[in-house]
Amino acid sequence: MFVQKVLRFTRNTKILQRSFAHRGFQFSQKKNNHHTFATKICITSSLTAMSMWGLTKKKGDPEKGVTTKEVLITKADALFDQGHYKEMYLILTNYRDSGDVEIIWRLCRALYKMAKSATEVEGKKMIYEAYDLIANALKIKEDHWAVHKWMAIILDSKSNYEGMKIRIKELYNIKKHMMRAIELNPKDATTMYMLGTWCYQVSDLPWYQRKIAAAIFEKPPNSSFEEALTYFENAEKVDPYFYSHNLLMLGKTYLKLNQKEQALKYLKMTAEYPVKNDDDHNAQQEAQKLLNSLQK
Repeated sequence: MFVQKVLRFTRNTKILQRSFAHRGFQFSQKKNNHHTFATKICITSSLTAMSMWGLTKKKGDPEKGVTTKEVLITKADALFDQGHYKEMYLILTNYRDSGDVEIIWRLCRALYKMAKSATEVEGKKMIYEAYDLIANALKIKEDHWAVHKWMAIILDSKSNYEGMKIRIKELYNIKKHMMRAIELNPKDATTMYMLGTWCYQVSDLPWYQRKIAAAIFEKPPNSSFEEALTYFENAEKVDPYFYSHNLLMLGKTYLKLNQKEQALKYLKMTAEYPVKNDDDHNAQQEAQKLLNSLQK
């Protein structure tokens, strides 16, 4: 679940069960959820107005429609930041047929997070629901960076339910959507982190998975630790110290490249990173374990 871990981000996520985005795709969206405390305080009173106006712009009153959408999205993002994913889903699902991709991709994000704590059966239903929604959003607006980002994340999660062959077969599509997201928004550090994780995991595939890939593709997916390093470094340049797992992956990648001094630097930074959630705690533990082994 390549995308899962990255999205656990927002500072609340988990490595895609050791797959590609667990560390990225769970991870997610500090950029999309930057809301000031003052803005959040105003949400409650604004929601009263939203319930009266509705999402659709009323004839002769163009300002209200825009205001209502902004209030809805602000409320949804605030709920996401607070970890209230079900509540976020409930307020957004009423507008799933609005044709508005800003609402649709956020609805997918809520489903993705809800699936993490659901049973396997319920989680699968949520991911497939999210896939249908994000596929529709892509038809509505092909040039929206967050739609491509979440298509990559959801596609990775969906393929996790469909067996190793399907997961490997979807590797190209997952990368394609991440690349398109970066093309549309070159300032999104989490997508860069996700792509770096993709490159790292593809470079580190065990031999039996490589054999499966060779049987499926005339030219199997390939990458290098050098390419992975480029994305991790670029993510850090765009948003320094933004995510504990980006620092961890820098350390691990430098280890793969036999650059021990640089590896130690980033592993120490990870071990000292302020722990704000389980994701940070897991990164810290892994970094400390690697440091202990290197310093013996």
